[in-house]
Amino acid sequence: MLQRRPENRVDCWEHDRYRRLLETPDGLVLVEVENRGTIDEPDVRYWLRHGARPPAARAALVGTLRRILGLDVDPEPLRQLAGAVRGLRPAALALRGMRPPRFSGLFEAFANVVPFQQLSLDAGVAIVGRLVERFGERLERDGRRLHAFPAAHTIARARLERLRQCGLSARKAETLRSLARGIASGELSEEEISSMSSAEALRLMVQLPGIGPWSASLVLLRGLGRLDVFPPGDVGAQSGLRALMRLRPQAPLGRIIERFGEYRGYLYFCALGGRLLARGLIQPATPAHAGGRYAISSTKFALNRGFSFTPPLA
Repeated sequence: MLQRRPENRVDCWEHDRYRRLLETPDGLVLVEVENRGTIDEPDVRYWLRHGARPPAARAALVGTLRRILGLDVDPEPLRQLAGAVRGLRPAALALRGMRPPRFSGLFEAFANVVPFQQLSLDAGVAIVGRLVERFGERLERDGRRLHAFPAAHTIARARLERLRQCGLSARKAETLRSLARGIASGELSEEEISSMSSAEALRLMVQLPGIGPWSASLVLLRGLGRLDVFPPGDVGAQSGLRALMRLRPQAPLGRIIERFGEYRGYLYFCALGGRLLARGLIQPATPAHAGGRYAISSTKFALNRGFSFTPPLA
């Protein structure tokens, strides 16, 4: 769910482990995360393969990982809501234990939304990939090149021409650099936005140049974890929901979305999960044997309640 596409250069899965290179105040950190348990009884652990040894740095890193993997979200109310809608029951079972993932910070959220405005998913993914390759920090390890997502301060001082070479239009390049400068300077603060209600945050963000209701909603959902937001006019999410529920192409979804209330954003992840399941990019959470243990594919991060998140001593 977090990776979305195998060509994702930042969020990687290898040998049933999530691997991520992070740029932190203490330098580059390479982390691996693994669930050694099951969906019902998770045992989630992380390993530091490079950097961030001080205890304070480790504590900050754990907070970032919990955010990225959605580990502080209880999936049970979400599963029950989806399971109560007949058309969503198969998806709720297949995506059992899913925790809505988040981007690591506010700028990463904006940088994963702006390139996709009025473009296909494949085109947006390609642009973000080029941004990562050109502007992200990198680390060579075990014969492989790993990429961190570009920091706001890096994009803030980038030339517009270089940003456009990644595939951004002139307007999007200006929008992304303006957002990066606002975040790098502290004028646009995640802490301030987090203190607002979703309605207040939406009103603030749509005043930013190049940010409309769809972009602002998606940043709130994917960046700040606001599950009470469903991106308006999101054609991909709406078509994905209709496909899951076997509805006709233009069937209205307003009543279904509103039925989820403060969890309406979960439907976005159901639609995303449904598309990934259909393409074979993730596997359904099905029983591995009669004892009730569940198989998790190498592209699936889904975990259920009662997890422990423990750094191994070794």
